[in-house]
Amino acid sequence: MAMPHLELGVSYAAPRRGVPSAASFRRWVEAALAGARYHNPAELAIRIVGTREGRTLNWQYRGKHYATNVLSFPVELPRGVTSPLLGDLVICAPVVAREAREQGKAPRDHYAHLTVHGVLHLLGHDHQDAADAAHMEGLETRILATLGIGNPY
Repeated sequence: MAMPHLELGVSYAAPRRGVPSAASFRRWVEAALAGARYHNPAELAIRIVGTREGRTLNWQYRGKHYATNVLSFPVELPRGVTSPLLGDLVICAPVVAREAREQGKAPRDHYAHLTVHGVLHLLGHDHQDAADAAHMEGLETRILATLGIGNPY
């Protein structure tokens, strides 16, 4: 089945060194949508940020005083309004680089995992309880396998 139309904006508000290209993010988003069996047109934005912006956003939206690897902001549409807009992802480049080092992962693979993880959140998946976490982790693992990436857990 052909991939439905995808509008993806990738912006870089942090140094690009070691950060994948917009084409890589597109490939990972498409894999996440296909793996989640999402067959509608989709629009989303990914913003790559530094520690300061990551920490500010995590504090503002989650009440946490540290930068986290990925934040997902699903669109909240008024009742009765339909749109292909899924929402936004914010990925903190320094956190991704540090975690990849600490976990012995290729940074590119970690970016892929966090992109897939974030897209699944935009589609309504979560990991608030053990059953949801197991389902989401299994889905992520299957999607990453289609990209040639091993189990991140």
